[in-house]
Amino acid sequence: MLKKIKQKIVEVNVDLKIDERSGEIYAVAALFETPDSIFHAAEKVGKSKYSKYDIHTPYPIHGMDDAMRLKPTKLGFVTFIFGLLGVIIALLMIGYMSGIDYRNIIGGKPFFALPPSMPVAFELTVLFAALLTIIFTLFVFNKLPKIFHPLMDTEYMKRVSTDRYGIVIEAEDKNFDKDKVTEFLKSLGSSEISLIYKFTKDEDKIKTPIFDLKFIGLLAGVAVITAIGTYIILNKVIYTTPFDWMTDQFRVNAQTQSKFFEDGFGMRLPVEGTVSKGSSQYKFKGMPDSLVKNLSNPLPVTKEVFARGKQKYETFCSSCHGYYGKGDSRLKGQYPNPPTLHSEKIKNFKDGNIYHIIVNGQNVMPSYSKQISPDDRWAIVHYIRALLRSQNALDNDFPPGNERPGEENKNK
Repeated sequence: MLKKIKQKIVEVNVDLKIDERSGEIYAVAALFETPDSIFHAAEKVGKSKYSKYDIHTPYPIHGMDDAMRLKPTKLGFVTFIFGLLGVIIALLMIGYMSGIDYRNIIGGKPFFALPPSMPVAFELTVLFAALLTIIFTLFVFNKLPKIFHPLMDTEYMKRVSTDRYGIVIEAEDKNFDKDKVTEFLKSLGSSEISLIYKFTKDEDKIKTPIFDLKFIGLLAGVAVITAIGTYIILNKVIYTTPFDWMTDQFRVNAQTQSKFFEDGFGMRLPVEGTVSKGSSQYKFKGMPDSLVKNLSNPLPVTKEVFARGKQKYETFCSSCHGYYGKGDSRLKGQYPNPPTLHSEKIKNFKDGNIYHIIVNGQNVMPSYSKQISPDDRWAIVHYIRALLRSQNALDNDFPPGNERPGEENKNK
């Protein structure tokens, strides 16, 4: 047998003058002693005919959403829309900046490429989704700022914020009847039932202080003080003892002078002749291409190798040499145009000579040894051979029925 709980109805006007509350009932509120009692009560209210109700607990109770039969929140759709807006704005911004307003050729890559744009698009997606969702939740879902809700300053709200659990059934419910609702909440095992009255002032007509000039001035003052304090801390305080222990170290910063080395340079070149682990030293480094001998292309002549060579050539070489190796640079005078690859000198080159120029550089062309791997260099050599042959085809390169233009009359 459950111990019978003494029921009582309390007219609530705590901390407010009587004349600040009207005679119009806002809701009937009921307090419960334990989490189990409020959970079972919520289940019964969820199955009842009442729809305008709410549950208040001092901490989240697992399963309460299902007990109240709440509909799934639409907040996820709102966040998705704001995140999608962030993606669109990021891609439009990057597309305009790099593809229209400030176009630069970087390694032969397109002005606007999707893969390198994704990090920025991701950041704006998170930023828009997070910030705009919070703003939308506060001002649309929660209808803030409102400071005159009928539940404020009531004994009921003080109790459910500390050590009790409560149910509120609002008078706006189409099935609301004060006596029937009171009896219904009694039957659920409530330890205390309260009548909550509305304020005499209409909440929607009260001017909130958030738009008051004094309040806005206070926010501006806090922002200025915060900015000044941040500037002082980041630019002054952290460079004073004892906060400078990370910056004042026995080390050499990049591009700075060093008193330790005789030449005064802080940045050092690798020790001459050293080779990194897993790599081999190029023995013709610094030599003219005429001295390069016995250096043959190790890659087979296959479609895959040609495709790889074409990709790397168009990425690293075509910006200066042109797509067909004719020296028709796409840099529009920003860099000296190289000579054509279809010269007799290049035609008579060995594969090793072309490879050597890629590794060692020549004239104004820098070395690409750090940008292009050895296998990719040899693939480029194969592709350059194909370019040379395509512009200087031999008679036997044409299959029967596809003779060189003008040869069909000669054969007749």
